[in-house]
Amino acid sequence: MRRTIRPQGWIVVAALAAALLLPGARAEAGAASTASDGIALSNSYAGNGWRQQMLKMWDLAAKHGIAIGAIAKTKVVNSDNSAPQQATQISDLTLQGWKAIVIDAASPTALNGVIQQACSAHIVVVVFDSLATAPCAYKVAYNYVQMGEIEADYVAKHLGDKGNVLEVRGIAGTSVDNDIHQGIVQAFAKYPGIKLVGSVHGNWTQSIAQKEVAGILPTLPKVDAVVTQGGDGYGTFQAFKTAGRPTPLIIMGNRQDELALWKQLAGGPGGYPTISLSSAPGVSSIAFWVAQQVLAGVNVPKTVHVPLLIIRANDLDAWLKAVPPGGVSTPLYGQKWTEDLIAANLGHSALPESPIPTGVP
Repeated sequence: MRRTIRPQGWIVVAALAAALLLPGARAEAGAASTASDGIALSNSYAGNGWRQQMLKMWDLAAKHGIAIGAIAKTKVVNSDNSAPQQATQISDLTLQGWKAIVIDAASPTALNGVIQQACSAHIVVVVFDSLATAPCAYKVAYNYVQMGEIEADYVAKHLGDKGNVLEVRGIAGTSVDNDIHQGIVQAFAKYPGIKLVGSVHGNWTQSIAQKEVAGILPTLPKVDAVVTQGGDGYGTFQAFKTAGRPTPLIIMGNRQDELALWKQLAGGPGGYPTISLSSAPGVSSIAFWVAQQVLAGVNVPKTVHVPLLIIRANDLDAWLKAVPPGGVSTPLYGQKWTEDLIAANLGHSALPESPIPTGVP
């Protein structure tokens, strides 16, 4: 049964930070104490709303972990979407002696050497979101291929298996972009009447998506639908609007501006059929707790699968009330929820539902 979202429980950063630091909190039981350990985050890119929200979720989870004595310290370093710069930063973290390094990677392969060096130094490495393929790293993974398939199947169904589709991709070279694209192409192969008539990289950023879509539109025939990767639906709409072209079916990506646009379009004649789906920025809090659990000696699978957050029409109003302007739909995932997720992965059972955003990890 679908659970009802409680908008009043949305995370307000200042209030939540205070709540997390209440005296008397204690760490949940683990196989061994990690109270003196430190967990660092290496982030490849901070140039869009999703990544900014992801960093906030990391900060909240790490502060909570420190407050309850689960870890001693944390550190965050950001590279400018540069794999060489990120590799240097990871090498520095290794030399500094961090017990665990969590990585949102700039490249699936370019960091593998420095990740192996960290592993060889007995540092726990966890990659999440945009993954690296180093075998020694633990992976907190969304099924991004499935995300592309869900989008493509939805579009094909609503177009009656016939129409022209534009693809707005993410950052070139990342595992996320590669996987979503793979899922879209694989799924559309089942529908010979669907044609991918163009593709641009919007970098998961509204302004870039608007510019890139505007640049390709003059070369395209009528576009019936747009498949996206998140953070690009609103910019895509603006490009079509500015060009004076009809608004196609645009898959949204869980950002507040996209959800507000969906609500606006749905108020017109005939409504506006679409879905909104993406990874949740709170995945950084899952990666944090996975690293802590590995440090504690808990049995953790090398790949921890995470459920996508999908918003459908009957959830739209609730999420709009829950997500602040400029924000991205996400819960903050806590230690107990992550333990349940790990157990589900180990037992090959149904993954736990994403928690209602109550503000308590």
